[in-house]
Amino acid sequence: MPYEDHEWLKDFIRDIPDFPKKGVVFKDITPLLADKKAFTYTIDAIAFHFDRDEIDRVLGIEARGFMIAAPLSYRFTAGLIPVRKRGKLPWDVEVQEYELEYGTDQLEVHRDAIKEGDRILIVDDVLATGGTALATAKLTERCGGKVAGIATIMELMFLGGREKLKGYEVFSLISF
Repeated sequence: MPYEDHEWLKDFIRDIPDFPKKGVVFKDITPLLADKKAFTYTIDAIAFHFDRDEIDRVLGIEARGFMIAAPLSYRFTAGLIPVRKRGKLPWDVEVQEYELEYGTDQLEVHRDAIKEGDRILIVDDVLATGGTALATAKLTERCGGKVAGIATIMELMFLGGREKLKGYEVFSLISF
């Protein structure tokens, strides 16, 4: 198989200590996005993993998920759907509240973006606590879609996000 060892992608993830707050080590994907080999490999590896399924729409989670979802939707010849934070979509929306470490927030999707039975690939840059991915999966299902999978560049295993996503196929290229 051409896409088996993804570990070399870790060389393109930059650690930024104390961002966005003291004690947090932010995993920055901008070096990966800037490198043509690493970025192309990332898109191709995710597409290769889900090529067995018909993907009708790729749903990108604000904001870094958009950068991965757009080329994947092109690769699958599928539609692209943005999931945004509260108040940023201009049309009739479906809303899902989710838990954060320090409170709650809401995600929104246009109600008419997902058709009954659409197979949806949910994409984000990182799987951390799993709250955002789970909220997005619930939004997808409430709108009539079927979650074909959840794909991320990286997974922060120590935060246990995968546990919240039991019943969904979760694919991450690298883990920390």
